Amino acid sequence: MYNNIKFISADEAVKVVKSGDHIHFSSVASAPQVLIQALCRRGDAGELHDVHIHHLHTEGPAPYTDAKYEGVFFHQAFFVGGNVRKGVQAGYADYIPIFLSETQKLYRSGVLPCDVAMIQVCPPDKHGFVSLGTSVDATLAAIECAKTVIAVVNKNVPRSWGQAIIPLSDIDLFVEDNTPLEPATFTAPNEIETAIGINCANLIEDGACLQMGIGAIPNAVLAQLGNHKDLGIHTEMFADGVLPLVEKGVINGRNKKTDKGKMVSTFLMGSQTVYDFIDDNPMVAMMDVGYTNDPYVIAQNPKTTAINSALQVDITGQVCADSLGTKFYSGVGGQIDFTYGASLSEGGKAIIAMPSVTNKGISKIAPVLTSGAGVVTTRNHIHWLVTEYGAVDLYGKSLQERAKAIISIAHPDHREELDRAAFERFGPHYHFVG
Repeated sequence: MYNNIKFISADEAVKVVKSGDHIHFSSVASAPQVLIQALCRRGDAGELHDVHIHHLHTEGPAPYTDAKYEGVFFHQAFFVGGNVRKGVQAGYADYIPIFLSETQKLYRSGVLPCDVAMIQVCPPDKHGFVSLGTSVDATLAAIECAKTVIAVVNKNVPRSWGQAIIPLSDIDLFVEDNTPLEPATFTAPNEIETAIGINCANLIEDGACLQMGIGAIPNAVLAQLGNHKDLGIHTEMFADGVLPLVEKGVINGRNKKTDKGKMVSTFLMGSQTVYDFIDDNPMVAMMDVGYTNDPYVIAQNPKTTAINSALQVDITGQVCADSLGTKFYSGVGGQIDFTYGASLSEGGKAIIAMPSVTNKGISKIAPVLTSGAGVVTTRNHIHWLVTEYGAVDLYGKSLQERAKAIISIAHPDHREELDRAAFERFGPHYHFVG
């Protein structure tokens, strides 16, 4: 199909992998499934052992974490997504704790070797350039450092701009596969999530530069911003929720100081509508994660407002966002990158937003974090905490002051218990919230 490219089969391409190699997969929607399947066939044939697999979150199957591949593949990813969570918790797979901003540094510094990078790209243009589409993140660093780069050329990969554009000369082996990218769908926000969205939206000023993740709460926030003006995007990822605001002119990047007028991201996850939106769109700059998640780059835009979530928060403001006790659930991700960057921004706001209770009615605000829980955002980093019951600013507050503030937005059924725990912890000078 492309005159200047010699294609080989996926099975032939993965023959370059040797036992003991370290492999990088492109992320999220761009996980190269045709190569993953071929690699697993080599594993089934007993041809490989001790192959280390690295990536950020990926959508779609992750069969290399199955118990049957113990001793064959060793997953050591930078994030624990739903498709690998069972394997990580069972010990057949593993996780490398790392700030998202530094995932690229693992490769570029040589701390983590990269023998083979497996990526997806769009078809080449007339100048011999392809695009990484929805996954730049640490993939660009992997391409720079890998001994061998295998690219799946896929007509469904959007031609995104920014640092996603690479020359064909960066690629060693080519495989053609036109499987559609993995889509992600999200449920409509429920009543609690909508209330959280309203509370967050009330903190967002006109001219703010936004970072938020995926899921019901970010979508609930975005749904409340229709009457805002001149919002910008500098984020690690975005999804469908931003598109109505772009179409309405609410998101235009006019107030940004860096990348003025552009939506900056490092990876994407959403429906085909999002992938179509970024295709050949100069308004969107897909950039290296070392740029998007650098706190000092983030801080350059005024009114940077970062909205992230949590699994549990204690009454001093320690935020657990990666584990349920000792069981790893996700990862550090970019929460600290953006929490710190937003706090340094002129007029910026760092927000942690979560429901007050779990689906089982257990309070997500606790006297102390569950034993084994990891602190992602420290009590020194946290600023705003938001639940469906309100928003409190903890910056500059003492331990007792912040305990009272945090408890005031806990679920009413749990406030008395939390108040008593705070009194027992802090002594007679602590007064009940009531």
